[in-house]
Amino acid sequence: MFMGEFRHSLDSKGRVIVPAKFRKGLGDNFVATRGLDNCIFVYPMNEWKVLEEKIRQLPLTKSDARAFSRFFLSGASECELDKQGRISLPSNLRDYAALQKDVVIIGVSNRVEIWSQEKWDNYQQQAESSFENIAEEIVDFDI
Repeated sequence: MFMGEFRHSLDSKGRVIVPAKFRKGLGDNFVATRGLDNCIFVYPMNEWKVLEEKIRQLPLTKSDARAFSRFFLSGASECELDKQGRISLPSNLRDYAALQKDVVIIGVSNRVEIWSQEKWDNYQQQAESSFENIAEEIVDFDI
């Protein structure tokens, strides 16, 4: 399970250090793709295969299903860590997520997300103001 928030910098070659805490969970090969909210989703290969199968089951006759499949899968790239624990992010993903220099890498259960620091800070500020309302509407932890 991935959790936590880490701030790093993108180097001039489009590489970013993956937090040591996430490296083992991602494994040797993993997949990065366009995520929701203009961030990059990074999945360990086993999680990617589960997600890919679910996408494959979407009805081909539905235009929204085709659009989602195209968006999600066409942006996907198989990645690996270099010896320094960095991931080289393809330019199409860096452009999509508006990654410049400062990035935030967060753990979200079965995936890692990579955000531009500016977008993450804005998102977090908005989310904090509505967190309690969202929790009341969708979450029932029976606590």
